[in-house]
Amino acid sequence: MKFYKRSRITYLILFCILLCIELAIAVWVKDDFIRPYLGDFLVVILIYSFLRSISRIRVINALLIVLCFSFAVEFFQLVNIVKILQYQPPKVVMIILGSSFSAWDLLAYSLGILFTGFLELKIQSKEELAEN
Repeated sequence: MKFYKRSRITYLILFCILLCIELAIAVWVKDDFIRPYLGDFLVVILIYSFLRSISRIRVINALLIVLCFSFAVEFFQLVNIVKILQYQPPKVVMIILGSSFSAWDLLAYSLGILFTGFLELKIQSKEELAEN
């Protein structure tokens, strides 16, 4: 089964919408669920959309790259990479990268990637039906 390549503009629009949602969550939501978990769930979809908007990478490769990247960022938090490198990045970078490791974040990233893959598969199925 081969994934169809949708327009890069579609992914760019999705990226912009998700970026606005993520910024709204960061600015206005101060809770223990939406900000940490829904935000992490959405951020992998945001990164995936951005990657698909700037490249012609296959769906499965994009999903795996985004998952590996998000896991790497989380594990850098576990080893406190900022302290190891003895570098204090700007505050905005620290907000983006986060500061503490959480296995729950790994679960949120995984669920976000699975959800995205599921959506891509469903959309592909509808496109195949429309062709026949």
